[in-house]
Amino acid sequence: MRLIWILGDQLIPDHPLLKSADRHTAVGMIESAPRGSHLRYHQQKLTLLYAAMRHHAASLKQAGHRVLYRRLTDGPRQDGYPEVLKRWIQEHKITEIHLLDPNEYDTAQSLLALSKKLNVPIRTHRSPQFLVPRDDFAAWGKGKKHLLMEAHYRRLRTEKNILMTRKGQPEGGDWNLDDQNRRTFREFAKEKPKIPPLPPLEKDPVVKEAAADVSKLFPDHPGKAADLWVPATREGALEWLKHFVRARLGQFGPWEDTMVEGEAVLFHSVLSPFLNLGLLTPQECIQAAEKAYREGKAPLNSVEGFIRQILGWREFIHGLYWLKMPEYKKVNFLGAERPLPRWAYDGKTDMRCVSQAITGAVDRAYNHHIQRLMVLGNYFLLGGYEPSAVLRWYTEMYLDAYDWVMVPNVLGMILFADGGWFATKPYAAGAAYQEKMGNHCASCRFDPKKKEGLDACPFHSLYWNFYGQHATKFRSNPRIGMMVAMWEKKSAADKTRIRAEAERFLKAQA
Repeated sequence: MRLIWILGDQLIPDHPLLKSADRHTAVGMIESAPRGSHLRYHQQKLTLLYAAMRHHAASLKQAGHRVLYRRLTDGPRQDGYPEVLKRWIQEHKITEIHLLDPNEYDTAQSLLALSKKLNVPIRTHRSPQFLVPRDDFAAWGKGKKHLLMEAHYRRLRTEKNILMTRKGQPEGGDWNLDDQNRRTFREFAKEKPKIPPLPPLEKDPVVKEAAADVSKLFPDHPGKAADLWVPATREGALEWLKHFVRARLGQFGPWEDTMVEGEAVLFHSVLSPFLNLGLLTPQECIQAAEKAYREGKAPLNSVEGFIRQILGWREFIHGLYWLKMPEYKKVNFLGAERPLPRWAYDGKTDMRCVSQAITGAVDRAYNHHIQRLMVLGNYFLLGGYEPSAVLRWYTEMYLDAYDWVMVPNVLGMILFADGGWFATKPYAAGAAYQEKMGNHCASCRFDPKKKEGLDACPFHSLYWNFYGQHATKFRSNPRIGMMVAMWEKKSAADKTRIRAEAERFLKAQA
């Protein structure tokens, strides 16, 4: 008997290994409680994962496959992949195991030892879950000191003929329309664009059952399993894609960087949880958006911005992860070592923008990218928080968080812990950015207009203290050298005050 092992984040609709399945083939899927306890993963993330796996297994059975399925509640809780596979090998006389290349480095590295332990060969096969194969990305990046997402993105646009004219030029004449997609909150408040509701969720007994299992087995994990607010099926994911393209894509671009209190999603797609589980493919998301543009149903700036997130960032981050692991997890270019703040898992801080982002993560396992990068990420960067602790937090808290996603995004883009392998400067910002792009400051006890004193927004002192601490590292950086020069022009008294205010605030958060 041959076993095709489907991992929980590889629920792809057209699994290539299933095409050769016959009566001598079984399909195995395992809900592993030890793996679910590896970190304190958000309860809604685990609920989505297990419910999606259960739905996928049911669809495979309906298609005629012989499915072996291990639920969280089947057998001893301490049994993980090795124990379950060993039992299946004995019971079903399995002689070989096949699976797609795992998306996580540690899982891939563990397969050789697992094969020896089980005394059964385990063979991996190239996964179609990403548009760019790992060896293709590695060949493109070979010999480059710095890897630029924009170069990678333009290469793929050209090779795959996405948003290109018949003459081989980018639609509209420009590759990147980011300058059209940075509308501020003040503009948002003036124009009052109508925000469409998310698609209604039908009652799903599979989700309800998975949520009950998760809340029972992982009670100390963040969030509430029963509050899962996204679908857990391929059909539901497709409906969310259609609804996004129809109702929100048109306004996505202009307002993608805007933060509005009480509006967690705005015009964002919330498709990354489905993409990262395999319920949607990147190709069908890109094609749906491009089709909307070609038919005049969505403007180019919104469509280009959305496609860049998938074809550009998602593919780039995945390739970079496999190119730089395992050393990537050890980087700490800025020597950051502060432990996470006491409010990291409850949001009980007086900084309104930070508090709203934290509570959003706790309540929904979701923040859009600006909250992740320019609010929370900015705070963790400026405060000098230890990279592995910040990485753990991000990996635990989000529906779409998987190792390949978070390692480069958190360590490279958010914390600049890799020293600039692909981010040409740290994403550091002061209080002015928060006031410009969101409306949290209006109800915050700190005043973004005040630059010193107990009522001043802490982002002021944290920002300048950051450049003071790392002046030698950033002085020659052409993109931020000016900020170092401005720091060095400050008086000795101002420098002393800024350092003292920053340190006083950070100590109060411990």
